[in-house]
Amino acid sequence: MTQMTLDVAKTLLAAAEQKAKELRLSCDIAIVDEGANLVAFHRMDNARIAGIDISQSKAWTSVAMKMPTSNLAQSAQPGGATFGINTTNQGRLVILGGGIPLTVDGRIVGGIGVSGGTSAQDIEVANAAVQTFEKLRVSGNDQTPNARIGSAYQYYQYN
Repeated sequence: MTQMTLDVAKTLLAAAEQKAKELRLSCDIAIVDEGANLVAFHRMDNARIAGIDISQSKAWTSVAMKMPTSNLAQSAQPGGATFGINTTNQGRLVILGGGIPLTVDGRIVGGIGVSGGTSAQDIEVANAAVQTFEKLRVSGNDQTPNARIGSAYQYYQYN
């Protein structure tokens, strides 16, 4: 897998949604490509409207900064090495947990951003998608045309 496709993004959204449901959360979930451009977005029923922009900005930040957004949270505190960084880039940089870059052989191919719970919960939901991404990457299966969002059933299989 060398790029983020819509099919892969749909599979990642489904994995994140499933984890959010397990946690009884209504989340906004965004998937971006290597240029931090939105590939797919999913707003679960009753998810906060504010989370639309937050999740997309978390995904953008993870790619733009080449690190999970949670890494920025501590260093952006008063007295930290990156204090005030969240005021740059027209305020688009997010220092809340829930944004994680997706990499292949050390190269960023995309990112996920989740908003809907606490930072720890958003990270947990995003990590479900990251784990699915790793399984897809290892299996070499980047074409998942049967992935469906919003279903309790899993439509993809791993070897």
